[in-house]
Amino acid sequence: MTIQEAQERVDQWIKTYGVRYFNELTNMAILSEEVGEVARIIARRYGEQSSKPSDEDKDLGDELADVLWVVMCLANQTGVDLDKALERNFAKKTARDNHRHLDNIKLKNKN
Repeated sequence: MTIQEAQERVDQWIKTYGVRYFNELTNMAILSEEVGEVARIIARRYGEQSSKPSDEDKDLGDELADVLWVVMCLANQTGVDLDKALERNFAKKTARDNHRHLDNIKLKNKN
């Protein structure tokens, strides 16, 4: 599915099952919470922090999807077309960084 299709599906789900969107400030707080859940998994699974038994069944993909869901909610309720925004972002990054990372000695020396 495209990002636009995903935004439309989120919107339809909210209208069918969610009653209405939470307000933007509430969704921003929820986004922070969801990003924290992703960070917790990454810190324990790929970082140096040890896991707790309650961390073992956490699904990184599910938590990343939760982040996407809330981002799409915020985009929908603020009128942002994420397909177009992402295209503009690619163009901006390509123009700005087209040699920056290729010339970064820190990236070349990292194994």
